Amino acid sequence: MKIKKWAGIALSSMLAASVFLGGCSSSSTSGKNDKVELTLGYYSSGSVDATMNEIISKFEKDNPSIKIKTVTAPYGQFFQKLDTQIAGGKQPDLWLSDGVLVSKFSERGAIKDLTKHIDKDLKKEDYYGLDFDKDNSGKYWGVPSGIQIGALFYNKDMFDKAKVPYPTKDWTWDDLKTAATKLTIDSSGKTAENPGFKKDAIKQYGYSFFNITEGWFPILKAFGGSVLDPALEKSVVNSPENKKAIDWIVDGMKKGVIIDPSDLESFQSPFTPFPSGSAAMVTGIYVRTLAANEAKLNYDVAPLPKGPDGKRFSPVIANSWVISSKTDAKKEDAAWKWIKNWATNDEVQAKWAALGEAVPVKKSVAASDKFLKSGTKPENKQVFLDAFNYAGTLDTNAVWTEWNQKFTDTVYPAFRNETTVDQALVKADSEIQKVLDDFYKKK
Repeated sequence: MKIKKWAGIALSSMLAASVFLGGCSSSSTSGKNDKVELTLGYYSSGSVDATMNEIISKFEKDNPSIKIKTVTAPYGQFFQKLDTQIAGGKQPDLWLSDGVLVSKFSERGAIKDLTKHIDKDLKKEDYYGLDFDKDNSGKYWGVPSGIQIGALFYNKDMFDKAKVPYPTKDWTWDDLKTAATKLTIDSSGKTAENPGFKKDAIKQYGYSFFNITEGWFPILKAFGGSVLDPALEKSVVNSPENKKAIDWIVDGMKKGVIIDPSDLESFQSPFTPFPSGSAAMVTGIYVRTLAANEAKLNYDVAPLPKGPDGKRFSPVIANSWVISSKTDAKKEDAAWKWIKNWATNDEVQAKWAALGEAVPVKKSVAASDKFLKSGTKPENKQVFLDAFNYAGTLDTNAVWTEWNQKFTDTVYPAFRNETTVDQALVKADSEIQKVLDDFYKKK
């Protein structure tokens, strides 16, 4: 794989979702027991820290020749720290990478190819998400710690009050819009299907829409579209399929049944409309169950709807363990022991699943009562497992962050009715292709 120098490349933070951390030097120390010391970076939060410390303590007990030094920081600080460390060759020995950025690290030479380890020690069919860390040449660059996968979240109380049947596996995106029309209510109590409905005074939205993962990308894919070609180096944004999908979105926003970017700004965060009771439906990844449960919502999940030709798509983010390219052979072996233990150890998988932040990567644990009948909502967690049958990544490549921002800058004006869909797609296609060319044609 060709490598592009890292220094000088700026990154912007991803929303949502879920794991990052800065690290420190990859220096190795030898004590009287000739221990290997690994620096391990991961995102920092109260519940995660407690569980991670338990897993680390047990791992060190089972592997007395390995000492793990953790370095943590809040998610938002990770990009700045890690970029600086990679530029200086002082990144952690291994870290938990956001799934959308594994390609960035691999294509810039910051992490090791893990194919030989995976082929030797992991039975691929026993795990979810391994292929999401595989490049077009068949090399594996990470092992998922847990999976974020999309589903349709819906508020059962709102559906019951409106006498609207719950979403089913047979729903199309048009069915969703029809239901959203009945579930969108203005300040006077009128729904979007009633005469005199005021779309400028909405107190309850039928469907909340935001960002790439939990907004437009699954809709584009369900309509047969995409952003990049299979090689991930050419823009295919300006296509008839994408136009149909964006037209569908814009129509819903004009009618007021889908929240638009301007109205979304009035909320505390992009996901707030659903747990706050301001939206009846939302596309959400698994981690969104935490906020919904904290709000004590009466909700469940259903498969994301099908497109016009019956195609369904669920977005996946496989947050993954990766090993630094600067790590020497001895520490690489130790780092792989950590990753292998994480993936294969049922106790580790169960502990991580108990946090409720991700779908377990080990299929046997995901299919067990520990996950499916954990006692927390949603009741129909099987929906997340079934979604792997039609799941895919977000066209992630080395410049995912950059082209995603270009899409937002060029297409969101169409969502806000500031330009036409045709004009937006032409501009998006040009600007995304420039981002791709600036990286891939200089390699």
